[in-house]
Amino acid sequence: MENMDPHQNSATRTPLNSVAQRRSKSRSCRQSYRSCLGAASRLCFTPAMTSRRLNTIRKAPKLHNIVDKVDAQQLASLMKTEWQLSCITPLYQFCYTQLKSYARQLSAYLTAEKQQGLGVGVEGALSLRVSFSVVQGMAQTELDPETVLIQIYSKPLFARQDELQKEVWKGWLTCINGSPDYINSLPKDFICLPLFGSSGTEALAALVKSWFQRNFDCCFAPLDISHTSLQWLVALWTNCHAESDIQQLKMMWTLPVVPLLRVTYSVDPIDAWQLWCSVRRDSQEMMKEQDSIDIEEVMRLMRGLMCHFYRHFRVDLSAGSLSSVSTALGTAKCSGKIKFSNSKYMTTMLTLLTECALLKMPI
Repeated sequence: MENMDPHQNSATRTPLNSVAQRRSKSRSCRQSYRSCLGAASRLCFTPAMTSRRLNTIRKAPKLHNIVDKVDAQQLASLMKTEWQLSCITPLYQFCYTQLKSYARQLSAYLTAEKQQGLGVGVEGALSLRVSFSVVQGMAQTELDPETVLIQIYSKPLFARQDELQKEVWKGWLTCINGSPDYINSLPKDFICLPLFGSSGTEALAALVKSWFQRNFDCCFAPLDISHTSLQWLVALWTNCHAESDIQQLKMMWTLPVVPLLRVTYSVDPIDAWQLWCSVRRDSQEMMKEQDSIDIEEVMRLMRGLMCHFYRHFRVDLSAGSLSSVSTALGTAKCSGKIKFSNSKYMTTMLTLLTECALLKMPI
């Protein structure tokens, strides 16, 4: 274990009607949506979710070989890329059979913005092409809508005729193991894809979000990953070590001192695994249901790691908060940035993040 210091509108058509017609219609739909969820919250959280907290018991992560179910090229687009997360409210009248039409509309929207002199974050681009595709095989339950992958390609102004277009931005919307109660409470015209990830220029991300908001009456909000959620990832990933070597458990802590102190805490995977096994052996819940992990086990694991650190360096990490966690399975930061490094455990990570997105969803 070691210690180191150191975010004029162009015209675009909606999938079904004009903007003016749909906005009038959508008010009643929005009211219906909100009435299903409860009175509006002053805290701007989804009303049905304000009384909820992160689950205190989770299933222990298991290998999910999605390579056999998900298209290899699509999976490659999701892996080993740092994604910036947002949460998004349910989409009104989003239709999977219209993805090609959505791609043309978004492409036209981006082109119009560029022609008006608004920056799209791609210098010297002659044209932008958009692709919408369904990532079959990612959904885990019958209620989960299929993941949608969005890719934007650019062709340079002076490119050769045979030169391939370059991917300049990509993003996805997903819902993995989403809350059945919440999904079933939605009016039939709404589809729940609460977790949004983007990779590329902030300018393009902002335009894509703007297009979605105009066409599907949805709202976006930044999705930070809380201290508690990062602690969950520490336990969930450590629990995977017996099946897949996590190589190293690396945590970044931020301590509220002046100047701000950042501590990098790296743990040998065998040490982390042995500590986790002792926590599990001492757990009464383990004897009842071995396939589950309880929040108390997570807390005991974290206390053990912090006590060990204090004995060596006399620094009390409990006074601070986790800023990031990484293993060979993935990386997560409190700022809402994530990376999938092992496809076999993507669903574990996405399940937790879907829950976070639903809890922090704006109205």
